[in-house]
Amino acid sequence: MRFSSGFRAALVAVFALVGAGVSSAARADSGTIWIEELKGGWFIGASGGSGTLTFHGRRYPLSIGGLSAGLVFGGSVTTFYGRVSNIRRPSDVAGVYGAAGAGAALVIGARAIVLQNDKGAVLTLSGRQVGSIANADLSGLAISLR
Repeated sequence: MRFSSGFRAALVAVFALVGAGVSSAARADSGTIWIEELKGGWFIGASGGSGTLTFHGRRYPLSIGGLSAGLVFGGSVTTFYGRVSNIRRPSDVAGVYGAAGAGAALVIGARAIVLQNDKGAVLTLSGRQVGSIANADLSGLAISLR
């Protein structure tokens, strides 16, 4: 079977693009993250806090802020621990993360969430929530490096 030179060139180009995509995904790395978020509201909620990204043995301080709309009643403090994956540099963790969720805590509760930003960074977090809050809302969380 004989292939035309144009077809062979196109086939080589496709394999080169696929190989480049695989190698760039292979270069993505991960780190650990700690976040403390204070959240409160009455129908419309707001959150703020701080955290630390540990990436390649270095610590990077983070600022956290966000808004939520829906059913939000009360206030809480949540301490999250987890991993951030699919990052190449610390600045990849910065961005806006969106989520729809529901939860409740009366004094102490547990919370887990997976979020992704527009750069492809994925946060896999779990933690402990302290306070008195009930929510069923759409929320956005903004993380920035300090």
